[in-house]
Amino acid sequence: MNQPLVVSGLCIYIAASCLLAYFFPQSVLAFLLVEAALLLLYYAPASDRAKIILGALVLLVLLPWLGMVNAYYLEIAIQIGIFVALALGLNIVVGFVGLLNLGFVAFFAIGAYLWAIFGSPHANQFISGGFFPLSPNWFFVFLILSIVVGALTGALLGLPVLRLRGDYLAIVTLGFAEVVRALMNNLDKPINLTNGPRGISPIAKPPLFFKPWLEFFGMEIADTKLYPLYFYFLVLFIVLVIIVVTRRLENSRIGRAWKAIREDEIAAIAMGVPVVRMKLLGFAVGASFASAVGVLFAAKQVFINPESFTFMESIGVLAMVILGGMGSIPGAILGATGVTILNLQLLKGLSLWLNGLRQSGAVLWLPLLGDLPLANLPAQFEPAKYERMVFGLILILMMIFRPQGILPPKQEPRK
Repeated sequence: MNQPLVVSGLCIYIAASCLLAYFFPQSVLAFLLVEAALLLLYYAPASDRAKIILGALVLLVLLPWLGMVNAYYLEIAIQIGIFVALALGLNIVVGFVGLLNLGFVAFFAIGAYLWAIFGSPHANQFISGGFFPLSPNWFFVFLILSIVVGALTGALLGLPVLRLRGDYLAIVTLGFAEVVRALMNNLDKPINLTNGPRGISPIAKPPLFFKPWLEFFGMEIADTKLYPLYFYFLVLFIVLVIIVVTRRLENSRIGRAWKAIREDEIAAIAMGVPVVRMKLLGFAVGASFASAVGVLFAAKQVFINPESFTFMESIGVLAMVILGGMGSIPGAILGATGVTILNLQLLKGLSLWLNGLRQSGAVLWLPLLGDLPLANLPAQFEPAKYERMVFGLILILMMIFRPQGILPPKQEPRK
């Protein structure tokens, strides 16, 4: 296929979708077309260089520009980035090593509470001296610290469960997540470490270290508009780092050892693979990714409580990995993006559209029932309330028609 023609078509599509989103900033469909541009870039028969340039244009220029038009676009992009990072971390444990982990959200919570406690005045309740909250400059220190804490926690979880497989491993990891959540709910006495179900707020945001430079060049932008852009680029940077690290690990001796354990643990032991060390490393790497994203999540939300880290969050991230394709980096990215868009845009957009029709007095005609005023429909029919049911139906259909996922890992040729 003619490469210049393909690249020209992609440029036209990207420009048209961005203009559509610009002139119709409230349209869910318009922003979906912009997001679909990245999927088209992945499948397009173009050179890697052209894909990288166009992808960078969309991610670094066009999406932030649209985010200045409608802040909700940036919010969606940030949420997608957070779940992509979580899916990539879980993909190492489930997809590469083959260990079913149902408690992955616990590491996410550990990172979030690590910064929430010391980046807010809450730490003054059990540490005297009034040193808290820490300066926003400490955010980056805790971002690095969370990687270490997450890795250690993941290794500690891995130690007692190394002999377990399958359902038994899943039950133990689920129990670990519930223990972590119970501690967060109950460690408000006798020493108030987590403030219990009331949560922690306000949590410090990272410093706007670049703001003096903007003011030097005459760009006066309010903090309320700067922070969404700032968090977007932070999330994008973290995701890119995770992708690079994951790709390097996948193509290394460690990645080949993980895949050998996943395919046949007994054969891997016979071939001299250090199974115990490799499993612990898999737990540690995946947990470190989740913990680092948790720090960013806490700073962005300003408020967290144990309800942000329920068992259903672990199931949601696992569904992302399964839908995309276990063991596939592009699959984990696509699965996280698709599930997040379905949850935050499609289902909620349909609910808002249905509520608008109700308020306008619209009437729906049904063949057997005749005219049915939408205002008489009960609130239980809102699509957003059927999020878990939709997830379940999608997973069932995927297991029937494409059990390997949307973008399964490429099979390496036999030598």
